[in-house]
Amino acid sequence: MTEGNYIDHRPWGSFEVLLLENGYQVKRIIVLPGQRLSLQYHRRREEHWFVVSGVGLATRGEEAIPVAAGVALDIPLGTAHRMQNTGDDPLVFIEIQRGDYLGEDDIVRLTDDYGRMPG
Repeated sequence: MTEGNYIDHRPWGSFEVLLLENGYQVKRIIVLPGQRLSLQYHRRREEHWFVVSGVGLATRGEEAIPVAAGVALDIPLGTAHRMQNTGDDPLVFIEIQRGDYLGEDDIVRLTDDYGRMPG
């Protein structure tokens, strides 16, 4: 089943589902200046991020990784992660999710700036 092209607005910015197929999903994620996603992990999917524009700081496990356009990161299943915009312009990255379940309710939030706990 192919679906896609809907936008979901969040306190930190927005994401657009570009493609949803059996076993994988592709999103374009925009993080507004000074904002960050929750520190989270997933039980049923892994992710791959490719930064398109902007600058930020990615957290992957215990690592803090500066990111800018052209940087790619793998986020293994069960690994705590987050993306933060440290610049003055929107941070845009493409996220490819792969797993047997891709629903938003597979987010386990560890910390969140917007009161969305637990997850």
